[in-house]
Amino acid sequence: MARASLEELLLDYHDFLRQRNLPLRGKNHSKALQIRRLASASNRSYMTYRPYIQGAPPEVAANALICLIHQTNYLLDQQLRQLEKKFLEQGGFTEKLYRARLNARRRF
Repeated sequence: MARASLEELLLDYHDFLRQRNLPLRGKNHSKALQIRRLASASNRSYMTYRPYIQGAPPEVAANALICLIHQTNYLLDQQLRQLEKKFLEQGGFTEKLYRARLNARRRF
């Protein structure tokens, strides 16, 4: 659900730039690299990204938000991969309940 919402928002920002004839910066653009480096800053929050969003020209803000959406999507993908790995190794909720029930029966 979160991923779908982010993808929709990403399309909205692409449309915003296209409709206003503003440039869409690639991930290796110097400004995009600046924003990407902020992800590894300690104690980051909205305030870390604020200069690129509030009061920034529309093209800067939209491109910054596009970069942040891509970073968020990457993190969601990482989380999904970890959940899949855990599921394959340990099973799902129903399997865990079944094992717990079997263990409880064995104790009685």
